[in-house]
Amino acid sequence: MRTLFSFSLIIMLATIFFMSAVTVNAQQENPVHWEITTQKVDNNHINLVMNATIDSNWHLYTINMAEGGPMPLVFDFEPSQNYKPIGGIQESPEPIKSYDDVFEVDVKYQEKKATYTQKFKVLTNDSFTIKGEIDGQACFDDGQCVLVFKDIAVDVEQKPASATNAESEKQDIKADTTDKNDTINQTDNQVDEEITHEKDTSVIAQDDTAPTPEKKENNSKNKGLLVFVLIAIGAGLAGVLTPCVFPMIPMTVSFFMQGTQNKLNTILKAVVFGISIMLLYTIIGLIVSLTSAGADLTTTLSTSWVANSIFFLLFIIFAISFFGAFEIVLPSGLANKADQQVDKGGMLASFFMALTLVIVSFSCTGPIVGALLVKGAASGSWIEPTIGMAGFGFGFALPFTILAISPGWMKKLPKSGGWMNSVKVVFAFILLAFSMKFLSNIDQANNLNILSRDLYLAIWIVLFTLLGAYLLGKIRFPHDTEIKHIGFFRLLLAIVSLSFAVYLVPGLFGAQLTSISSILPPPSAQKFELTNTGSNIPAGSEVEDILCDDPLYSDFLEYPHGIHGYFDYEQARQCAIEQEKPLLLYFTGHSCSNCKKMQAEVWSDPEVIKYFNNELIITKLYVDERYKLAEEFWYTSEVDGKIKKTIGKMNMDRQIRDFDVISQPFYIMINPQTEAILTEKPMLFETNPDIFIDFLNAGIKVYES
Repeated sequence: MRTLFSFSLIIMLATIFFMSAVTVNAQQENPVHWEITTQKVDNNHINLVMNATIDSNWHLYTINMAEGGPMPLVFDFEPSQNYKPIGGIQESPEPIKSYDDVFEVDVKYQEKKATYTQKFKVLTNDSFTIKGEIDGQACFDDGQCVLVFKDIAVDVEQKPASATNAESEKQDIKADTTDKNDTINQTDNQVDEEITHEKDTSVIAQDDTAPTPEKKENNSKNKGLLVFVLIAIGAGLAGVLTPCVFPMIPMTVSFFMQGTQNKLNTILKAVVFGISIMLLYTIIGLIVSLTSAGADLTTTLSTSWVANSIFFLLFIIFAISFFGAFEIVLPSGLANKADQQVDKGGMLASFFMALTLVIVSFSCTGPIVGALLVKGAASGSWIEPTIGMAGFGFGFALPFTILAISPGWMKKLPKSGGWMNSVKVVFAFILLAFSMKFLSNIDQANNLNILSRDLYLAIWIVLFTLLGAYLLGKIRFPHDTEIKHIGFFRLLLAIVSLSFAVYLVPGLFGAQLTSISSILPPPSAQKFELTNTGSNIPAGSEVEDILCDDPLYSDFLEYPHGIHGYFDYEQARQCAIEQEKPLLLYFTGHSCSNCKKMQAEVWSDPEVIKYFNNELIITKLYVDERYKLAEEFWYTSEVDGKIKKTIGKMNMDRQIRDFDVISQPFYIMINPQTEAILTEKPMLFETNPDIFIDFLNAGIKVYES
């Protein structure tokens, strides 16, 4: 049984999973096709129904994206005196969800078909047109992503005031939309006012989504659910070792040995007993699943300070209970009534014996069950609470069932003692650690900037260090007995806990800690990051005057790894001319997962940093930056004839006009004086620094020749 204890607690310390996507190249036709119609609600309201048909093997990012995630789907309606949007966008079906290890957030996307509905209040009796834009991003299974765009221009015909209400209600409102199949128009304009620094009155709906191949996503979701089930089973096994449960094993097993010498009958009663325990906990999970189902649940739980505060307090209460301050118990009358039914015998008695055990053991298992239910509900998966409780019930019932079938094994069980209270205390430390996740959700969702990533890690380091000290007997609580000797498994768990605390230490100085990134605040929440101080820059690469002047937009855009560069094409080109260096154009995006991955894995290489800071001038051209420039800098595109107002639109227009490409990341080196291309081929997504350096060398040699 001690091995079950160690196994379950090690599982509780395990972390979930990660994946990444791979981008390829170039221009694709629009993979998302829109059909927009209107539906009359009543004389004063209409619904705008936007149906998206998504090409096979493509994914469309959906709405309500978490901060720091990829580009969401945005619906931007022009303000008008004729209509007024009511509420937000309604989306169906529920989007597919998975974790993206690059953005370190849960992401959602739609496949095949999706419907988005916006309700409007009609403010006029005359006919009018609803105008707006749909901006978003779609990704292919191989990782290639393109921006998608749709103009909205829907004519709404109004009946004259003299017409009867009955007649107007019978007539469906027709929608006449302008379908733009030209990829340039779709991608060029989709990057408009979504996260602009100048807020307007448009209606914007966002979502936390990201692209990944279909098969990999399904594997990722299955892997995450499997890990949760294993954790639940381990928690069930550990629950058996608590002071409320372990001493009941002999009494419970003796019940199956009374009144019969029929081995088969004993086995059947034991199996019914075990299945009943699993069924009881599964019913609890099913109730939570049914009450927590809904497409908006994940967003609500991840951003609502009320929900996260409740979850945080619950975890704290559970932890305090396990530390021995008080017990969480059900009314004793429930156990008495269930126990009365046991005396009636038969197979039904096995069920009531299981019910009695579940009720009596609740003071120890309640906090564990509660923590699993909170984790399952907060995941946004309607099935996870049910699966989690089924796993817990299985782990909890397994030892009782096995011992009922083979009672002789009870002789090998350890005696009851103070070690059982240690199980509760270990759970208390783990619950305290995971309670911090809900505080982090509040901090991140509301931009409070109080619970930084390094503070979060510092708390975890202290907690797991204290846990290790407790397991070694250096800390004692009121219900603990003095430890005279440290057993092997207790020592093993102490080593695991202290090693984990040491593993967290580099995170205080900016280390990514990718194996547990899903349960940590994002790197953007790091207050102190030693890795960004320039210590990773090789000797000779620090050049104080590498840039000719202060980069435009550097107050809200930045380079990683101590790299110096620009964010504006013309400013970078003039500096490259002045310093007689080639100019590297890097088309990227805030929502480009593979851009971030390449910056993390390639740009961090000291040799690459040396090239950036000495051999060339680089400019990052964000195609999805919403910062709106002053009107004097606006221009009309030669490509589509539309006015470009934002940094992102201008950069996207340049990428399409000069290179006929819309995907990112996209690197190309040019001669700043003639603007001639220096590289034979552009550089797309690549995680091998040597290949990237070869690309840079090739362009530099052509420039110098």
